[in-house]
Amino acid sequence: MTQADKLAIGVISGTSADGIDVAALCGNGTQIRQTLGGLTVPYGQALRAELLALMRSPEKVRGTDLSAIEAQVTAAHVAAVEAFLQDAEIARDRVAVVGFHGQTVLHQPASGYSRQLFDGAAAAKALQLPVVADFRAADLAAGGEGAPLAPVYHRALAANLPLPQVILNLGGIGNLTFIAEADQLIAFDTGPANALLDDWVQAADRGNFDRDGTLAAAGSVDQETLDALLGNRFFDRPPPKSLDRYDIAPVALYRQLSWADGAATLTAFSAAAVARGLAHLPALPKAIWVCGGGRLNPVLMAAIAAATGVRTEPVEALGCNGDLLEAELFGFLALRHLQQLPLSYPTTTGVAHACCGGTYFAVAPEA
Repeated sequence: MTQADKLAIGVISGTSADGIDVAALCGNGTQIRQTLGGLTVPYGQALRAELLALMRSPEKVRGTDLSAIEAQVTAAHVAAVEAFLQDAEIARDRVAVVGFHGQTVLHQPASGYSRQLFDGAAAAKALQLPVVADFRAADLAAGGEGAPLAPVYHRALAANLPLPQVILNLGGIGNLTFIAEADQLIAFDTGPANALLDDWVQAADRGNFDRDGTLAAAGSVDQETLDALLGNRFFDRPPPKSLDRYDIAPVALYRQLSWADGAATLTAFSAAAVARGLAHLPALPKAIWVCGGGRLNPVLMAAIAAATGVRTEPVEALGCNGDLLEAELFGFLALRHLQQLPLSYPTTTGVAHACCGGTYFAVAPEA
């Protein structure tokens, strides 16, 4: 590290709520000097079930005291950081800051509302480390969608690539960043990635996700159903735009399909959503670099390449770890917060002006 570089840890659990990702990097909030690995800690089965049930009940998120489950989520995230520090043999005094995204349980940007379960003050006290959290609030308050927040990190990853490029995250919801000359960034959610398909596979009692796309490969795309799914007006809206896990496609549109045909159709839906997203860009990218769990599904990756006509590769081809990118992102955003650098822009979230974000929680003395 140079004198200006700092070591940051980033932590996130995505909309699939399958576990907590922790990763470390060294940088200065503008450049990435080194990534230092990470790990994933699964949620306990009972907590995950409670979180998924909460995500399906917006009225409970807005109208219920969530302090008990927030304390559970915070404790799980703190424990994940402790496990990583021990596993990676990183001394606590080397860590400048920990950036926590928390667990999103409701995202309704149209009403300026996004709820992430996480208690930054409690985490800073438990870890005895400075914490930055609540990354979306400032953007929402300034008229933005509060998402996606990945573009500034994606721009750093693409620093040495010929432009334009797209980095696509396939988590529960898909989001992309278009990086062009003159520091142009465009970012938005594309639509479903794994969330609907995961739910479908679980309902079929075929595991937690469609491993290797096996169930989808056994079925056929129902074109009438796919057209109905793509009829959602979200796809025609120009960016920036963002989604909640459950506000894009009611299961009633596809529940009549067989398990295999449903998986094939939902996989095609996620791929078509990416293609519809590229139609909003000023130019086609030279490549689509994919992170998130969806990059491990060869059927989905092939469907995206076919639907877009663009080379589609996992980010490992760039020397990155696609399982850790989202966690690294929040370490990077925490470093940007320390430097008071913007996290979002009008072309990434629709915010009125370049916007700094996050809330800083200093180390509180232990009782």
